[in-house]
Amino acid sequence: MTADGPRPGDEASATPPVVIIGPMAAGKTSLGRKLAARLGRTFADTDRLVVLEHGPIPEIFATHGEPAFRRWEAAAVQQALTPGTVVALGGGAVLDHGTRVLLREQATVVLVTVDEVAAGRRISGGGRPLVDDGIASWRRIAAEREPIYRELADTVVDSSRTPMSRLVDELTAWLGEHGL
Repeated sequence: MTADGPRPGDEASATPPVVIIGPMAAGKTSLGRKLAARLGRTFADTDRLVVLEHGPIPEIFATHGEPAFRRWEAAAVQQALTPGTVVALGGGAVLDHGTRVLLREQATVVLVTVDEVAAGRRISGGGRPLVDDGIASWRRIAAEREPIYRELADTVVDSSRTPMSRLVDELTAWLGEHGL
């Protein structure tokens, strides 16, 4: 606020980022992009930030390993968490302790869930290094991460059969009800 009153963007700068978390293939990026457009906010995808700086994720895993990817992913989360943004996190980003602290302290967290049938259809295209063998790996990873997702979530939506437009409507209403 200046002596002349609020400046454009001041309201957004006070609004915590909305962070979309959940298992692989839940639709976090699609939902985040559409939600940001609806709210008139900037959208960031942490996987995309990592790719832009370090190259394709499968190549990162093959060349540098998962630990390097997780370090770069945590840095991307820290970079993306700016007030007023909508941020989609990779499924494993919540494994980093520092990321969990940032989410608790600085963000409104939306957990997007998906059932195994819908996830199976979505991962069939490949390109996901941790689920090379398909739904069995997805199921194991999702189960391991579920308690972390639930602990961090301020609200939960399911993308298994609900159209993205309806999820955006629900989240827009929920954010409005909570002054976010």
